[in-house]
Amino acid sequence: MAIKIGNAPCSWGVEWADDPRNPPWNTVLEECHQAGYDGIELGPVGFMPEDPEQLGDALAENLLELIGGVVFQPFHDSSVSKTVMSQARRTARALVTHGAQQMVLIDSISEARAPCAGRPSEAITMAKADWKAFVSRIRDVAKMGTEEYGLSVSIHSHAGGYMDFKDELDALLEEIDERYLKICVDTGHQTYAGFDPVAFIDQNFDRVSYVHVKDIDPAVQSAVIQNRTGFYEACGQGIFCNLGKGAVDFLAAKQLLTDRGYDGWVTVEQDCDPTLDVSPVTDAISNRQFLSAVGF
Repeated sequence: MAIKIGNAPCSWGVEWADDPRNPPWNTVLEECHQAGYDGIELGPVGFMPEDPEQLGDALAENLLELIGGVVFQPFHDSSVSKTVMSQARRTARALVTHGAQQMVLIDSISEARAPCAGRPSEAITMAKADWKAFVSRIRDVAKMGTEEYGLSVSIHSHAGGYMDFKDELDALLEEIDERYLKICVDTGHQTYAGFDPVAFIDQNFDRVSYVHVKDIDPAVQSAVIQNRTGFYEACGQGIFCNLGKGAVDFLAAKQLLTDRGYDGWVTVEQDCDPTLDVSPVTDAISNRQFLSAVGF
């Protein structure tokens, strides 16, 4: 299978299923197809219809494959562990129904960690017992997705959560068997966290099952680190820019993935802010054109 290019509902500002600012789900599918993508992610469970026939028909009408889904939940919070597992199961069922393979786990943004995004030396860390429980919750979901549903489950580091910086990601990967937990590389979040996603892919290629592409404005990144700006404020200042406008070396990433024989999905995540006057489909078209220009 050649590399296929997808997009995700977050590029239309969809972060939570019940957000009244969300565009209609069918509009997202139509515009994703219009912008030239091969597939789309599920988005937060409950945003797309959970009726398999309804969603299946809409995907077919728009010539889109369902790539996978993200479980964006507070794995760091033991009080909601049952809810996290329930959301993960709903996601897994939807993915299997439509033949998707990728289930991505993200520790959602924490009030304690968001203020120190991009600054690992200032980040609050977990006590040993809390870390052990955190790892256990991720392991449980990963094993469920792998053993019960046959999915490829991966961890995605994310600014503002407890799985953000390279040392945290390395430690988690040491703790959980790679049979159950793969890696979803996000070029933007890894750059924000201060490490090179291309080098990380090269070092961990055999465990990389999925790639999210996002870019980082280096001038904004430098300013927010110098000014000790928090994650949400940095997003408002435009730290995540359109592909090709920032610091990520996508040409090197494409060359490396090709040389190493990667044949999975590469999915755009633009993280559009629904409160801003932007056109998601315009950005989606621009990003697809850029990826074509670098050979994807």
